[in-house]
Amino acid sequence: PGEVFRLGGLVAQGSIRKGEGVHFYFDITDGANTVAVKYIGTDLPPDLFEEGQGTIATGRFSDGLFEATEILAKHDETYMPKEVIDALKEQGVYQAGEGS
Repeated sequence: PGEVFRLGGLVAQGSIRKGEGVHFYFDITDGANTVAVKYIGTDLPPDLFEEGQGTIATGRFSDGLFEATEILAKHDETYMPKEVIDALKEQGVYQAGEGS
């Protein structure tokens, strides 16, 4: 409890749901596993944040829900950790050059 994590993967299709103010919900997936996320930060999401695109969320787990305080949208492979890219490639949901 209280430990900060970074989750990386793709924003799951059909998963973005409005919350109050700038808060919203979405799912991050690597094709095999999916984690429910609630964005509780104070800024609007990055312009490139959308379903099917790569993202990294920083935050904490609370009652089975990942509460993200920061979201980065991937515009090239430098924004996604190598282990996340490898997991996405293994699941067949990522191809080199995607989103660049």
